[in-house]
Amino acid sequence: MITVGLTGSIGMGKSTVARMFADEGVPLFDADETVHDLQGPGGALVEAIEAAFPDTTGKQGVDRAALRDAVFGDEAAFARLEALVHPAVARARDAFLAANAGAPIVMLDVPLLFEAGGWAAVDKIVVVSAPPEVQRARVLGRPGMTVERFESILARQLSDPEKRARADFVISTDGPLEETRAQVRHVLTCLAARAGG
Repeated sequence: MITVGLTGSIGMGKSTVARMFADEGVPLFDADETVHDLQGPGGALVEAIEAAFPDTTGKQGVDRAALRDAVFGDEAAFARLEALVHPAVARARDAFLAANAGAPIVMLDVPLLFEAGGWAAVDKIVVVSAPPEVQRARVLGRPGMTVERFESILARQLSDPEKRARADFVISTDGPLEETRAQVRHVLTCLAARAGG
């Protein structure tokens, strides 16, 4: 089995590319989706997050806006949150890998693959990339996004040029979707050849 790490900075089109790999039949572990589940109604992290950050949860689970406000600009608070989230995501990832042990290729969609050290646990790395102006326009077009928040997120992420330099494959997303899909299929052809099938 080849374990592929998929990553890319905010606004680069990583979720779109992840769906394309899934459409091609690749088992996909989505770290963001896992976090949403863990923090959603009845989620395994809701109680611990409420204990660490009072008044950030309710019947619908974690109030993401309230939690974001509770940790924004506070490095110690952010570190406390990561100490809760990362081990829970790692357990879910391990369960996913065990459940898909027979697949020739599996993909781990992890936004902070490099920053959180996950790159060391994968065989190949795919980085999703787009020009800075495209990234900025995409992100600032999101509801509730501000320039300050965008810059704060970027400051926590390895730069796009650094990610591309460490990638085995780079998929560009500034063209038509069919061009992106063609790149996805090319990566899969290369991986299948390496896997012997």
